[in-house]
Amino acid sequence: MAEIELTDELVALERAALKAREEAMSGTYSTETWRPWLTASIAAQTAITEHARQTGQNRVDVEMAVKRAARET
Repeated sequence: MAEIELTDELVALERAALKAREEAMSGTYSTETWRPWLTASIAAQTAITEHARQTGQNRVDVEMAVKRAARET
């Protein structure tokens, strides 16, 4: 399997989505509580899709690599 090309921006967007999810899960369930997570997740997914298209990489492979990298400390 070929090495997946990632950018720091993709990893940062995914980390922002993970952080927003943690914050949403710690609060009372409401649309307002989850909106930051939804916004961050859409931004991350959009960036992943665009990066995969521009680099000719498989979108799912890029997403999996981004998620792995975002969870590394």
